[in-house]
Amino acid sequence: MERHFDEELTRLNEKLLSMARLVEESVALAVKGLKERHEEFGRDVLEREQDVNLLEIEIDELCMKLLALRQPVASDLRFITSAMKIAGELERVGDLAVNIAEVSLELLKVPLLKPLIDIPRMASIAQSMVKDSLNAFVNRDEKLARSVCERDDEVDCLNDQIFRELLTYMISDPSTINRAVGLILIGRHLERIADHATNIGEDVIYLVLGKTIKHHIEEIRREQETP
Repeated sequence: MERHFDEELTRLNEKLLSMARLVEESVALAVKGLKERHEEFGRDVLEREQDVNLLEIEIDELCMKLLALRQPVASDLRFITSAMKIAGELERVGDLAVNIAEVSLELLKVPLLKPLIDIPRMASIAQSMVKDSLNAFVNRDEKLARSVCERDDEVDCLNDQIFRELLTYMISDPSTINRAVGLILIGRHLERIADHATNIGEDVIYLVLGKTIKHHIEEIRREQETP
């Protein structure tokens, strides 16, 4: 019975990693399509969406089965509940990759507004955050998970910078509005991908340490304990 449970946990881990690889590739392809102005990359992202969604459903079903039939405790319970949350975060990252691909496909129909500098930088950081958050999960690496969370501010700053720059384009030349709005949306989607990577990092910390750091709860609790 115990051996069968271990095999099911291994299968859950493998499904989660398969989903993570698919999502990572989708983000990379979506950004590559924008940078290199090749629509086939964006089309590939759209075709992968169903596979990502199916994996999320399979992971949820397996987790529910394990919770109902095995009644896990301690680290096994944390692993299963974390897997459910991480699968949800990955599905949202996959959706955002689709959003980027869709906007990029529209932008390919018109001349490039400006050289892409900050968006590829932002994409690179967001992609590395997703990759590292999953590596942290695989290796139960709490320090790597924390480093992912710390990078979120850098992505936020780049997103603000992109917005301000594109706003000046729109103010000075209204004909650029549609293209500028498209790039602003892509920046926003990348910022959200970084947020989901941060959430995965926080889930890993919970998995490893058994404590929650979401919403700066550690600081809030310390303040509440201070007389």
